[in-house]
Amino acid sequence: MDLGLTDKVALVTGGSRGLGWAMAASLAAEGARVAICARNQDRLAQAAEKISAAGGEVFPVGADVTDVADRNRLLTAVKERFGPVDVLVNNVGGNRRGMICETTDEDWHSIIDLNLMSHVQLARDVIPSMRERRRGVILFVASIFGREFGGPGMSIYHTTKSALIGLAKALALELAPDGIRVNSIAPGSIRFPGGSWDRRCEEEPEKMAEFIAANIPMGRFGHAHEIGDVVAFLVSDRAAWITGACLNVDGGQSRSLI
Repeated sequence: MDLGLTDKVALVTGGSRGLGWAMAASLAAEGARVAICARNQDRLAQAAEKISAAGGEVFPVGADVTDVADRNRLLTAVKERFGPVDVLVNNVGGNRRGMICETTDEDWHSIIDLNLMSHVQLARDVIPSMRERRRGVILFVASIFGREFGGPGMSIYHTTKSALIGLAKALALELAPDGIRVNSIAPGSIRFPGGSWDRRCEEEPEKMAEFIAANIPMGRFGHAHEIGDVVAFLVSDRAAWITGACLNVDGGQSRSLI
């Protein structure tokens, strides 16, 4: 199936590893011209090399998307290299665990800036050009724990990821008249080399086997490429009638009925 992504300009934030890298790789495999950004320059270069080796067109840009100067530099570099952004995948994110009364204002501000405000700001940055061309796709990477409770100590993560789902819905309705689609995805527990689930599987294999049996009906952790392939479809012309949606990609892990 031709997804219609050939020569589309896609920007994936947090694209140096894990889900971000898998999304970028899937987009590049479909013919998109992909820019990836991250703070770790060495890891970013390695990610770009792997995509290039597979035949994809990729442009790595070291940038901290929570910094306005870096965001401006990133978007200028991408425009000069490929042209205006057709597809924005806001993937960057993180967490600081802690019970609500034990977290600090700095904890909250740091993760809100990373998980939410950088997404808002990058979306606002690319929307004017998309409006001019009357086309574009914006995708926010949330989590099943933005849709439902994932356990104590995750208040900041819950708050910011659920905010992304609401943001995607609001933007989708605002931008539909301009031909711009906006969606979010809610990945479940995904294992990839160097990720937290991978480390826990190595350290606590029996406990992780119990976790899978209790929480994931498909009987295994998800793979990063399974998220990447869903993203490639959702930002493609084949998903032209999907906007304002939040799509679970979780092997049945989530419990929500909506």
